[in-house]
Amino acid sequence: MAQLDAALAKIDANLDTALKRLFALVAIPSVSTDPAYAAACQKAAEWLRSELAGLGFEATVRSTPGRPMVVAHAKAGRPGAPHVLFYGHYDVQPPDPLDLWQTPPFEPRLAEAPTGTQIVGRGTSDDKGQLMTFVEACRALRETGPLPCDITILFEGEEESGSRSLPAFLAENKAELHADIALICDTGMLDRTTPAITTMLRGIVTEEIVIKGADRDLHSGVFGGAAVNPIHVLARIIADLHDADGRVTLPGFYDGVAELPAEIAEQWRHAGFDGEQFLNDVGLSVPAGEKGRSVLEMLWSRPTCDVNGIVGGYTGKGFKTVLPAQAGAKISFRLVGTQDPQKISASFRTFVEARLPADCRAEFHAHGGSEAQQLPLESPALACARAALREEWGKEAVLIGCGGSLPIVGAFKRDLGMDSLMIGFGLEDDRIHSPNEKYELSSFHKGARSWVRVLMALGAA
Repeated sequence: MAQLDAALAKIDANLDTALKRLFALVAIPSVSTDPAYAAACQKAAEWLRSELAGLGFEATVRSTPGRPMVVAHAKAGRPGAPHVLFYGHYDVQPPDPLDLWQTPPFEPRLAEAPTGTQIVGRGTSDDKGQLMTFVEACRALRETGPLPCDITILFEGEEESGSRSLPAFLAENKAELHADIALICDTGMLDRTTPAITTMLRGIVTEEIVIKGADRDLHSGVFGGAAVNPIHVLARIIADLHDADGRVTLPGFYDGVAELPAEIAEQWRHAGFDGEQFLNDVGLSVPAGEKGRSVLEMLWSRPTCDVNGIVGGYTGKGFKTVLPAQAGAKISFRLVGTQDPQKISASFRTFVEARLPADCRAEFHAHGGSEAQQLPLESPALACARAALREEWGKEAVLIGCGGSLPIVGAFKRDLGMDSLMIGFGLEDDRIHSPNEKYELSSFHKGARSWVRVLMALGAA
């Protein structure tokens, strides 16, 4: 308890210098998707290596075919301490369009808002501000005593551009990176004052189909009515993917989909989430998914099927009376529970082929998939983290889901055999990937304090 109190006091006293360090990192334009910023990515990796080495970590920058990784290790002050792997990414999205930024994106600043002080700049929330909460927690613990856990840190430089180098890097360094549990800070809170732990991530399957008919585009006045129209065929197939109650009609689609545990369902009912306002904010009013499900259920714990794009025929200006030779669609499925991506893909293809009329054929192009991830509710690490966050924030941490996918979580489970504890301090209005990205000063400050408490709790378990 003495070290805990001393480390928290350090976080409070050193907030201004911690902000200066964050500003220095944000000022490095580490855009991974654009080769013009390769040197900046290298600079960001070296900056992080230097910071971690200054805290007594054995820190190195590792080359990859793409952007470098930063790997660091530090031992706890006692043998037999738990071993954690902390993951973050130092690369950021391109800042475009620049004309929509109120100030230059790589010149971080503090701004006052009705909700409090904000840290503005590209990467402040996604993910530099988030990862620096952990670094600052390690700094405070180092300055007040031994680390409570063995800590390995992995900072990636390609998360915003597909993590192309990550699978091979994990495979090549499996033994070095393995730990008891992974800690990830690329998620968010329920609201400004309510901490959250993400325990569920939906998986994904992405399929592209092309329906082909005649051997060339046809004149609709000459062939219309007699020749099959691939757009009509595609439209019928898409319409058949859902029933009148919004359920997906693929055979076997709901295999592995379980109902919410009672504890989680109760938390969500009292989470203060306004589903109507959530839709109103984007100009909608009526939930369009499965009937009888709340908006939160549909977002976090139910599987989906969505058409992400359709193309066929003439789509330019003016008009062209044509029967297209082909029509295509890009369709994604969000998965939950133990749904099998390969089985979903196979069921979808069988579903399409069963609906093809004479003279039509289908081509399929897979674009990848991943399984859903769920942290066991009985996890001792989860219990430690919930207690630590309750102490810091004064209220129970809500166990939430995430409608999107974090491939790194699946990679850690599949390749390293580790569950992931996802604790983040971002907010929905942080404008990540958009102009004027921001991170609340309270998120940065209390985020660092929270990691001190979580690490101490894990170390004492």
